[in-house]
Amino acid sequence: MVRKDWKLLLIDDDPGIRKVMSIALQDAGYEVLTAADGESGVALCGKERPKIVITDIRMPGIDGIEVLKRIKELDTDVEVIVITAFSEIELAIKALQLDASDFITKPINDDALWVALKRAEERYTTRKDLKDYTALIEERWMETAEELAKTFHFQRNLIESSIDGIIACDSEGRVLIFNKSMEQMLGYSKDKVVDRMSLYQFFSLGEVEKFYKKLYAEEYGGRNRLYLYESTLISKAGNKIPVQLSATVLFQEEEEIGVVGFFRDLRDIRKMAQQFADQARLLHQDKMISLGKLAASVVHEINNPLSGILNYTRLMIKILSRGALSSESTEKFQSYLGLMESEISRCSKIVSNLLAFSRKSRLEFSAVDINELLKKCILLSEHKLILQNIRITTRLQTDMPMVLGDFSQLQQCVINLIFNAIDAMPRGGDILIESSFNPDKKVVEVAITDNGVGIAKEDLNYIFDPFFTTKKEGKGLGLGLSTVYGIIDRHKGAISVQSEVGKGTRFALKLPLKQETGEVSGS
Repeated sequence: MVRKDWKLLLIDDDPGIRKVMSIALQDAGYEVLTAADGESGVALCGKERPKIVITDIRMPGIDGIEVLKRIKELDTDVEVIVITAFSEIELAIKALQLDASDFITKPINDDALWVALKRAEERYTTRKDLKDYTALIEERWMETAEELAKTFHFQRNLIESSIDGIIACDSEGRVLIFNKSMEQMLGYSKDKVVDRMSLYQFFSLGEVEKFYKKLYAEEYGGRNRLYLYESTLISKAGNKIPVQLSATVLFQEEEEIGVVGFFRDLRDIRKMAQQFADQARLLHQDKMISLGKLAASVVHEINNPLSGILNYTRLMIKILSRGALSSESTEKFQSYLGLMESEISRCSKIVSNLLAFSRKSRLEFSAVDINELLKKCILLSEHKLILQNIRITTRLQTDMPMVLGDFSQLQQCVINLIFNAIDAMPRGGDILIESSFNPDKKVVEVAITDNGVGIAKEDLNYIFDPFFTTKKEGKGLGLGLSTVYGIIDRHKGAISVQSEVGKGTRFALKLPLKQETGEVSGS
């Protein structure tokens, strides 16, 4: 499909993404411009005037939110699609509130990209036509009946199909235009509103005064214009509806003849924000459950060396109370101090790992040594394994390349899988933890295998679903494996499981190398 005159600007600091997306977009008929950072992207936008801009959220220099603001300052008609990671959904919602056309998440799905572009084209076309229509109303308010009939026809076919709600009223506030989106939003039928109701009747108490005050002020887009202002409307059923609106005063020559407003319903956006907040809370709650299990299992692990340190301290005090140290006592003191240092160091490592594991932090990617991560996970779980009569064996490949990941979240994945293995062996058993590097697929693999009760075949398709659990009530939220799946997915990795009832289970995690940025092949 050839899209004549559809100029598109792609802003992303990743040259690979720019190249691949440019080819796909050019094949779809777009004239594609590219920029490697926000500053050059904004400058290119001002020079070339594209109709659509696709920008990454995270870039060196100014980020995608600032790019969106600056582009909208240059030209409010430009449609902006932001690219974000799953964990940055709050930034995506902020972008929508700043009038972004849409957002798509990495890794970019072709279907999602084309849907977002289609919506951007529709919004751009509708916005331009509405802008032309507003100008037409200003210029030809008192034209002939034939021209008014054409205007009405244009209104019916254009305004009625608008995604946003539209209300136009005369200088007295009497409603003249009330489109289908407004009918759906407020629950009023057009024939009960047009020429019968006033704009004032749709605002909650005190909001209409604020609306007109802001409209005539300079704060939101300039005098007689209101841009991306948030307010509250009241539906026919009496429900409060949060909206984001833009409005402009209409003039005939120099006389004010009315106001037209464009309303976006914010309920879905705010509901989505709440859902992600709830999900984050539940995932952290699951992490705290794991932390509680860890803390309980290492209490004795810490108490034992502390008791030894206390005994050595008392012994040294007793020896010192006898007078000056003999050479033999000095040697004993050095031996005692060495043992105490070793035990204190062990306690310090355990406490540091617990603190790092409990910390609620944003996803931060860096080079991760998988073998070091596995050793820390085993250290934290060691006492629980001993108490449960579980033997742990490791097969860690040496000289492993680094992976790109968030150490804390990958640690949470491994701890969850170790705890699942422990739960699957209530009478004790064996766990094998392996690490390996596949040079052909350029991935590092971690495998955790147990010889526990196994997973029923009919349950395997559901084990990564949130809240699905085969444990007894009160023994788990069913979020552990869902959390693992989400974290590995955000790392552009893959997770697989093999299990047989009565024989055990093997989970395998595959993660891309530090220098890799593409999808991980295989499963």
